[in-house]
Amino acid sequence: MIANEETLKNLMIRAQGGDKQSYSVLLEQTGRWLSRYFSNKISNDAIDDLIQETLISLHRKRDSFDPTRAYLPWIAAIARYRWVDKLRQTYKHQAGTLDFDIAEEGHEDVVGAKISIDRLLTMLPEKQAEVIQLVKVEGYSIAETSDKTGQSESLVKVNVHRGLKKLATLIESE
Repeated sequence: MIANEETLKNLMIRAQGGDKQSYSVLLEQTGRWLSRYFSNKISNDAIDDLIQETLISLHRKRDSFDPTRAYLPWIAAIARYRWVDKLRQTYKHQAGTLDFDIAEEGHEDVVGAKISIDRLLTMLPEKQAEVIQLVKVEGYSIAETSDKTGQSESLVKVNVHRGLKKLATLIESE
């Protein structure tokens, strides 16, 4: 069975009301939908972890679901954020130790993620790209980034927020 928008929305509404069986079915059907959603976005070996992370986020955010709105765009937004986090995590973890010998198994995904992130960052205003690179990719604190860039801490936060918002829009459009 492939659940549609109406079915998933009704399951979510019942789950919010405390129906455990509906919640179980919702998680199962959402997991299947997420598998299809992520299949063209990330390597197959990372899909299961990403589905689990997204379902955990769904669990934590389930009270924020508005029953008057559509379910699939809501879960897609959560999935998109988890996907971007996964790309950032992969890039950050591998950036310092990445050997660009493509013949080695597993590096294709890391190189692809690095290229994608680098390409996306070029589409942002320079100051936004710079602070996102420092804070979100390289792991610098807001204060350290402020010192490195000469931007105030509040401006660093604003530029990170605006840049990530624009990145999400760019990723969604692709």
